[in-house]
Formats: sequence, structure tokens, C-alpha cells
Amino acid sequence: MNLTTRLHLYYQLTRLHRPIGILLLLWPTLWGVWIASAGHPAWYMVVIFTLGTVLMRSSGCAVNDYADRHIDKHVERTKDRPLTSGKISERETLWVAIALALISFALILPLNPLTWLLAFPALFLAASYPFTKRFFAIPQAYLGIAFGFGIPMAFAAIQGTVPTMAWVLLLANIFWAIAYDTEYAMVDRNDDIHLGIHSSALFFGKYDVLAVMLCYGITVLLLAVVGLMAGLGLAYFVGLIVAEGIAFHHYQLIKERSREKCFAAFLHNNWFGAAVYAGLVADYALR
Repeated sequence: MNLTTRLHLYYQLTRLHRPIGILLLLWPTLWGVWIASAGHPAWYMVVIFTLGTVLMRSSGCAVNDYADRHIDKHVERTKDRPLTSGKISERETLWVAIALALISFALILPLNPLTWLLAFPALFLAASYPFTKRFFAIPQAYLGIAFGFGIPMAFAAIQGTVPTMAWVLLLANIFWAIAYDTEYAMVDRNDDIHLGIHSSALFFGKYDVLAVMLCYGITVLLLAVVGLMAGLGLAYFVGLIVAEGIAFHHYQLIKERSREKCFAAFLHNNWFGAAVYAGLVADYALR
């Protein structure tokens, strides 16, 4: 196998051709960076946390494929992934994950010791999440912690501490993750039942749509609390109103539980995160 072919397989393994996962991880991280720096982050902080997000999400995808290597072969959507199809080995997959995680850790070496310390639970969360669907009723909540841990790391890097506001922002991200990943789980509901995998869509059952909308509502409420704690103004809250409107659009998509529309709602969460971020940037810019 030549180098070009192998690199293309790594590209597929790390899902760089499907950037929605990067965006869903990046938006809350940028929320944290902007609030922690009062809207004026140093350029290198933005670069470090953006690149770190891409690298850790890519590493997480490799770990996910390793964890699900015996499951993915039974799912039409995943049976052709590089590891599952045998195009790359299990050992190679793990080395890709480790290499990306190490590069990500190297990025934060110029930062303070508290940020280094928080990198260890962040790594544990990213590496362990793929295994939680085997025993945890709502693995999407665990995903929310893993996907949002860039928030306390951003506060640690910029302020040298992790205030209460950062944990409230992380909690908001947990509820957002339950909302969007339940939409995703609604797509795979039948496969998950067949394979005996836990998901929030199965846990909520016939109340899945209601649960998704409640999680969106709690997310916006917690983001509003963060806004008050940070002394944010009108532009930020307008951004939250736009985000709530986007959530209502998702209700229109998922209410009939069509697999295609549930997946479309999941993908559209990029705009929910972007709306909150745009409100943040606008609010600080207008001061």
C-alpha cells in the first residue's frame, strides 16, 4: 500500500471528511475562550485550542472505531470503515490515536500547569467515551462532558483558574450534547436495539422528542445564566434567541422520527453552536 492510499485511509479513520464532529466540539471550546478572555483572546490561544480540538476529535474517532470494531461490521452505515473492513490493523489504529493525542498535548506545553493537569481527565474522557455505550444508559451525557472539557481548559489557560461560570457553561454543553446526540441516536435506534447498545434514544423511548426539546431549553437557560454571570449584553441574548429558534426548527424535523430528518437535525446543530458564538463575538465587539 503506497503512502497516498494509507494517508487517505487515515483521513477516513479520523473522519476529517465529516467535520460536523469537529464543529460540535469547537463551538463550546470557543465559547469558553471568548468568555474567559472577555472577548479579546490572544491569537495563539485561539490557534492552540482550535488545533487541539481537531486533533483530539480525530484521535477520538480512531479510538471509537477500535472500540466498535466488532460492532461496526453489523451496521450498514459503518461496515466499510477502514478498520472494520480490514484495510488498516487494530495496532495501526491505536498508534494513530496515540500520535494525535501526543501532538495535541504538545500544543499546550507553553501554557500553565493547571492546563496541563486538566489535559489528563480530558484525555481519559475522550478515550473512554466510546466504551460507555456498553453499560451507561445515557452515554450522550458522558459525550457532553468529553466534548465540553475544552471549556475548563480554556479558563485555566487564560485566567489560571476554573470559576463556577466555566462549570455552568460545561453543564450547558452536556445538555446540548444530549439533545443533538439523541437526534443522532434516533437514526441508529434499530441497529442499537439489535446490537444491545445503550443510547439516550432508547432510554427516553416514546418521550425522545420531548426529551430533546427539554434539553435544548435547559441548554439555553444555562447559557443565559452564564451570560448574566459574565455581564453579557443584548447581542449575546439575541444570539440565544436565534439558537432557540434553531432548536424549534429541529423539533419540526424530528417530530415524525424520520431517520433522514433526524440526521439532518443532528447536522444542523452546527448552526446552534454558531449562533451562540456569533452572539458572544458581537456582544464583546459592540462594547
